[in-house]
Amino acid sequence: MSNCHRLEGKVAIVTAATKGIGLAIAERLGREGAAVVICSRNQKNVDDAVNYLRSQGIARVEGIACHIANSEHQRKLIDFTIEKFNKIDILINNHGINPAFGHILEVDDKVWDKLFEVNVKAGWQLTKLVHPHMVKNGGGNIVFNTSQSAYKSPPHRFIEGIAAYGVTKTTLLGLTQALAHGLAKDNIRVNAIAPGVIKTKMSEVLWSGNGDEGEKEMVDAMEVPLGRLGVPEECAGAVAFLVSDDAKYITGETILIAGGVHARL
Repeated sequence: MSNCHRLEGKVAIVTAATKGIGLAIAERLGREGAAVVICSRNQKNVDDAVNYLRSQGIARVEGIACHIANSEHQRKLIDFTIEKFNKIDILINNHGINPAFGHILEVDDKVWDKLFEVNVKAGWQLTKLVHPHMVKNGGGNIVFNTSQSAYKSPPHRFIEGIAAYGVTKTTLLGLTQALAHGLAKDNIRVNAIAPGVIKTKMSEVLWSGNGDEGEKEMVDAMEVPLGRLGVPEECAGAVAFLVSDDAKYITGETILIAGGVHARL
């Protein structure tokens, strides 16, 4: 548990934040002093996550149901945040889907479009919406959650599960750099994290077979030097650093959180 209070007075939006990495990020930012707005598609899941965060001593947290690729819902998310906390300092684009399993050339056109609509376009749209609010504040921070698969495909037996997903995450690397350059004049920093295999519901298909043996098989196949899978809190710590003043001379960068696996373009 962090005792840092680097984000006192800041207001953060964290998308897809009712479980896994998103929930861990929301909790970490809240512990560091930020007011937090979380969103996800299901209102009950949002309510449960808000209640959990409040039970952990994070009083300034609100939540709203949001289909992240829906432009009307995006605007409601921004308006809701302004209504509750009067400003926006931090945007964590944590959302992502992977409905495509199979060879990359067998992905249906509609599924391909949906992957890019959610994983890439939605974060770009949200960035456009928060931009004027951050300019008004004199600056801000934006973080994208990309993936180790943006750099390096998993070993062959795992690749067909996430090949198309990985392409969208590679696109986010370019979007991060383009936005970092474009928004630097407004004192808005844009960075990303690239998690390796983190123990979440979304990644479970890659490592959950045969209990502990399934995890070991994945670690061995990925040749992870630290010898284990990651946990969401390790991603949250990196995000908290990136949006704090400890990283105020860092923009356009991606932190790889993969246990020492070498993966760069």
